[in-house]
Amino acid sequence: MSSAMSTLTSLMGLQLFTRLFTFILNQSLSRLASPVAYGIAAIQFELMLSTILFLSREGVRGALLRAKTRSENTSYSVQGPDVVMNVAFIPIILGIPFAFGTSFLYVASAGTEVLSQPHFRSAVAIYAVAAVMELLAEPMHNMAMTNLKTRLRVRAEGVAITTKTLTTFLVLLYDASRGDGGGDLALLAFAFGQLAYGSSAFLIYLQEFHGAGLITSMAKDSFGVYFDRDVLALSMTMTSQSLVKHFLTEGDKFILSWFSPLQDQGGYALAVNYGSLVARIVFQPIEETMRLYFSKTLADVTATSSSPTSKKADEHHLPALKQAADALRTLLQMQAIGSLFVLIFGANYITLLLNVLLPPKYLDTSAPRVLEAWIWYIPVLAVNGGLEAFIASVALTKDVNRQIRWMILFTMIYTISAILLYRFNLGDAALVYANIINLSARIAYACHFIQNFFATHNASSITRWQDVAPRWTLLLALTISALMINVSETVYGATGVVQREGRMGVLRRPVLLHIAVGGC
Repeated sequence: MSSAMSTLTSLMGLQLFTRLFTFILNQSLSRLASPVAYGIAAIQFELMLSTILFLSREGVRGALLRAKTRSENTSYSVQGPDVVMNVAFIPIILGIPFAFGTSFLYVASAGTEVLSQPHFRSAVAIYAVAAVMELLAEPMHNMAMTNLKTRLRVRAEGVAITTKTLTTFLVLLYDASRGDGGGDLALLAFAFGQLAYGSSAFLIYLQEFHGAGLITSMAKDSFGVYFDRDVLALSMTMTSQSLVKHFLTEGDKFILSWFSPLQDQGGYALAVNYGSLVARIVFQPIEETMRLYFSKTLADVTATSSSPTSKKADEHHLPALKQAADALRTLLQMQAIGSLFVLIFGANYITLLLNVLLPPKYLDTSAPRVLEAWIWYIPVLAVNGGLEAFIASVALTKDVNRQIRWMILFTMIYTISAILLYRFNLGDAALVYANIINLSARIAYACHFIQNFFATHNASSITRWQDVAPRWTLLLALTISALMINVSETVYGATGVVQREGRMGVLRRPVLLHIAVGGC
């Protein structure tokens, strides 16, 4: 638990620094880049990059977290070949040809308006090279995570995101300073920023692990085997699951690329960047930490799950099961309470905030409606992340295969929901509401799986899921708060003041009083 809390603190610190730093510079980027260029980079280029990286490495990362390796805190080249950690080289072997193949298919299928953007093909090529740089760091990243070297990852990603954002900003600033001859380097700015990210992370890992020895250490073991068969099989199974999960995660970008104008793609991208601040700073570190924590805590339980489990064995594992159940229950309780605060205060102040936060040229895009929908998406996103972290930590190959079949159903639910909601004239906000429906279905599946997991190990009595519900006193206080805020908006008309006067309207007395009511 102490290692898990240290990991959580480090990852949340990383996300807090990088996201706030990125948020400040994104305010400048959104003013320097047009919504069209921002949409291509943040939606289409990011979709291509995430497809390459997610499918190349996600399954391997999940499998290695659950594997027991011989290496501790030193390079595994010192101890001879480790066929478990050799699996970490799979993303490089498969990912490099996949990176260039995916970028070629993207260029071949891009629309005329996209192809006509300045330096489009060069930017795509640079993104492919950037993906390769990230994949080259994968063996070292997995080595750091399996040995709980979270601070190394924090340093690598912190430096990388800083370098990326500064590089993008400086190229855009140079482009804007060229006067009438400028404005055509926007896509290259984002591409060079991504290349700076991948290169920085790779060099920091290389410095830590003395990469020359690490990269040449892959060799056969005494049985003539390069890769541990069990870990390789699990990683391939989890990769196939990742294919479906990737569409669910990035499905909005797939649909946007087909249905939404480039300008609205830019508005949606900016809205998601803002909306995901809470998700990235808080939820992602929690999900990654709990995945690591459950994997280590329940390692012995899952190791014996493939064979018939005796009642005596379950009693032996009861402390670990209780510890995991307590952690999961506490996590869900915190998420439930936090979600209520987001819904009550976020829903009532989001319109006021948007008129201050968004650049004027983005107020006419889909950004405002998307951000208003994100308020309702955040609680569902939080709960789903914690539950799926548990499943990823304990699921056997048969469980993963079953989950894949369900994921296909969830993909259909998401796609049908998005198309239907688009027809109800919800615009790009339809994608957010479709994701809420999809994640609700996934939460129901996750709850069923977790309940069965504890029941299988004769541990149903330790779950006590009723403790997750917030206390009635908190619910009453939040209800009163919502009523008071609504009355305050009616009396002071703060949102209307800001809409009429812009950002300076925030300093007006009615707006300050309305904000003060919420703080009270």
